Amino acid sequence: MLILGEDQIRSFYGMREAIRDLTPALRAEHAGQVQNPPRLVLDVPEREASALYMPSAIGGLGAVGCKVVTVFPQNPARSLPTIQGVTLLTEADTGQHVALLSASYLTRLRTGALTGIAAHHLARAQASRLGVIGTGGMALEQIRAVQEVRPLTELRLFNRTAAKAAALAEELRPELPGVDIQVSPSAEALVEASDMVVAATQSSTPVFSGEALQPGTFLSGIGSYLPSMREVDETTIRRADKVVLDTLEGTRHEAGELIHAEQQGFWSFTQAHSDLAGVVAGARAGRETEAEIIFFKCVGAAYFDLAVTLGAYHEAQRQGLGTEVQL
Repeated sequence: MLILGEDQIRSFYGMREAIRDLTPALRAEHAGQVQNPPRLVLDVPEREASALYMPSAIGGLGAVGCKVVTVFPQNPARSLPTIQGVTLLTEADTGQHVALLSASYLTRLRTGALTGIAAHHLARAQASRLGVIGTGGMALEQIRAVQEVRPLTELRLFNRTAAKAAALAEELRPELPGVDIQVSPSAEALVEASDMVVAATQSSTPVFSGEALQPGTFLSGIGSYLPSMREVDETTIRRADKVVLDTLEGTRHEAGELIHAEQQGFWSFTQAHSDLAGVVAGARAGRETEAEIIFFKCVGAAYFDLAVTLGAYHEAQRQGLGTEVQL
């Protein structure tokens, strides 16, 4: 079995590779070749913690895997990370367990890559002004993904703690030397100045007014992933000409703003334009007019993790990287 840690994966597997490897997985999903059962959650009440088991299989790519993530909120007091994850990769021809990979970086990477793929199909071709609300752990890969498909001229950042947004701006300036990077004074000002927006918060209340959205905006909502979370408001959903989902099943159960909209009766999941797989496969249209406001909602799915895990494993094999162990 090949063991690959986070720092090693970072050294050879990046956003371009993740977008490359997720695209055929989305096509496989549309072709009915993906198995993605509901995740199993085990509670650890004595630690107010939980362990999540997320199996999946991609028939067209010959891959089976299971991502395991633990969330232990008390860990920082022990100088340990709150969230820890690994993905076990199984070869579908013989059933051999061939690799175990650290999952944290790959999770951020695949979430960014999904926004990048969505932007490729749903943002205006000439879009170049990105605004990111929430500058936590997911923000960097979101920016890199959009830069990969829509080269940026402007980047606006907003965070409730302005110092965090300023720190990310400083980190990015050497990486994006031709991009005007600024910290925005408010979320609304950021949205008004952007033709692509990423909301990357875990807020239970909307983080900007949908009235600020300009015609033609592409919005990716990737931060909220529980029914209790709503980073996007009702106005945004009402104004969206298209709502595209990463998966229908996942968003039905976890996309708080869309669940709320359906409960309020002004929107229904039957009104969603498509899942991302349908757009990538060409079964449903992407952007059709310059003025459309398009909302992409992403809550994640295990087969996304499997696709990038498989890609990183193959790349490590090609380069002779990782540690082989006998079990």
